[in-house]
Amino acid sequence: MLNLHHLDSFLMLQRTGSFTEAAVRLGVGQSTVTQHIQRLEKSLGRQLVFRDTHQVRLTVDGEALVGYARGMLDLNGQVLSLFGETRLRGRLRLGVSEDVVANRLTGILEDFIRLHPLVDLELTVALSAVLNQMQDAGDLDLVLAKRHIGETHGKFLYREPLVWLARDPHFAPAKDTALPLIAFPPPSITRRVVQEALDREKLAWRVVCTCGSLSGLTAAARAGMGVMVQPRSMVPEGLREIAGDRLPRLEDVEFVLIPRRGADAVMVEALSSLIAARIVPQSI
Repeated sequence: MLNLHHLDSFLMLQRTGSFTEAAVRLGVGQSTVTQHIQRLEKSLGRQLVFRDTHQVRLTVDGEALVGYARGMLDLNGQVLSLFGETRLRGRLRLGVSEDVVANRLTGILEDFIRLHPLVDLELTVALSAVLNQMQDAGDLDLVLAKRHIGETHGKFLYREPLVWLARDPHFAPAKDTALPLIAFPPPSITRRVVQEALDREKLAWRVVCTCGSLSGLTAAARAGMGVMVQPRSMVPEGLREIAGDRLPRLEDVEFVLIPRRGADAVMVEALSSLIAARIVPQSI
């Protein structure tokens, strides 16, 4: 019989394309993931993964296994949820900042609904400050968002720098010309950090594109309209970090989890634990 832990490691490897990243997200050692894949290959008598110094990719047999592996783990989660004494049921309202959604939320949600199929998860995507306001009004049970350095609300997850991005990594602001900014609308934390940094250096700036969607901001930056700012681990495809010291250094931001007082503590903790284990980028 196939081991479900081995299948879980296989799917995480397929999702991340890296033994190291898969191990980090699963909270185990890299050697454990390697052993799981080897034992799974031995059980099936087929090679599932191509390995070389540059990449990890699935074989034809590995690709064929993906759908069945997901189905087996989904069914296992449903059975445990149906018959387990601590099965979770009900509604959980999650708020997530826009940039996190675009980068690493999918895998977390896949794992949560597999483990807790009887929980109805309502997802709200917005700016961090807006999510905090919604939670204060009682509209969200758990918030995953950014905070400024020095703020203390929420459970700290990790900290990372904000970086300047453009289509051209050698972008340099034209002399005596206001820096063209592409930014979220107020009350964006990232926007505030950027504007304060430019004002401290007495650098002129103007917002050439405002959008509440990261995909919209990314499209504008890819079109060469100006520069935008994101956490370093969340650089959108097609954009590059601006090289050198052409622009002022930006302060870091922190990512936090904020549970609502009075929310279902068991459901909140189940999702919080999963997020905390999987959200930290490999480079941190």
